[in-house]
Amino acid sequence: MSAEQAVGEAAGCAAPSALPRVLSALFYGTCSFFIVLVNKTLLSSYSFPSPVFLGIGQMAATILILYVSKINKIVHFPDFDKSIPLKLFPLPLIYVGNHISGLSSTSKLSLPMFTVLRKFTIPLTLLLEIIILGKRYPLSIVVSVFAIILGAFIAAGSDLSFNLEGYTFVLLNDIFTAANGVYTKQKIDPKELGKYGVLFYNACFMVIPTVIISFSTGDFQQATHFQHWTNFLFVFQFILSCFLGHYNSALTTTVVGAIKNISIAYIGMLIGGDYIFSMLNFIGLNICMAGGLRYSFLTLRGNSKPTQPGDEENALSESNS
Repeated sequence: MSAEQAVGEAAGCAAPSALPRVLSALFYGTCSFFIVLVNKTLLSSYSFPSPVFLGIGQMAATILILYVSKINKIVHFPDFDKSIPLKLFPLPLIYVGNHISGLSSTSKLSLPMFTVLRKFTIPLTLLLEIIILGKRYPLSIVVSVFAIILGAFIAAGSDLSFNLEGYTFVLLNDIFTAANGVYTKQKIDPKELGKYGVLFYNACFMVIPTVIISFSTGDFQQATHFQHWTNFLFVFQFILSCFLGHYNSALTTTVVGAIKNISIAYIGMLIGGDYIFSMLNFIGLNICMAGGLRYSFLTLRGNSKPTQPGDEENALSESNS
């Protein structure tokens, strides 16, 4: 075989393998983008009264999709045994806290400010990894994280639509998200439960307690008596929110997720009707977005090096934020 033929065959083999990755990235980006917009529409435009009820729907959809996928051998994770709750704890509590606080903050904040304040997850994660996992980071990472923090503080300090409840929920969401990532790396062996196993059992363990809490507070009844259940468009978007799930590698999530966040920040200024423009706020948004892009670039460059087995399993799915 000539060198030209070998190169041609190699290119032919590479092309089919690259196409699924591109399609997967596009699918991830589309789903991740639309789930934030749909959640915002449901909770703000329609004024749906219960982020908890929406969270219950998303947990139920997660359980259904992953169980059916496991039966049909599309995804693989171990069957339940008595050791799983002990292995997972406290991840199910962090999972439900992350889920509900994310949806609650979506309903209370404009999308640009929601996106910016969610960036605090990055410095919180780095801080927890330094304390708990003993990691160290180069100066370039530290500088990009400082830009994120600076931009977020400038934007928050000049937020004309400031909502204390929304800020509280989104900062709780940042803490839960950071804790989820760090505890997952510390406690879970990817070869045992894997990404899907963690997601499935977290949802299984927490969906019934969440329903009980929702019933006891009157939240469930308020949601079921909501006036727009006869509105086809509302019901369609509610179902869409529950089933818009996605999986991707850490590398794809880093690249496409950064683009998605920028899109939401700027398009979100026109959606929801709760963003009030000010020049200082806009400058802060741009500084924060630039810091986030720089951080994503540095993470991408780091991930382009040879990875250890199971690295991709460390990227658990987000809370539909």
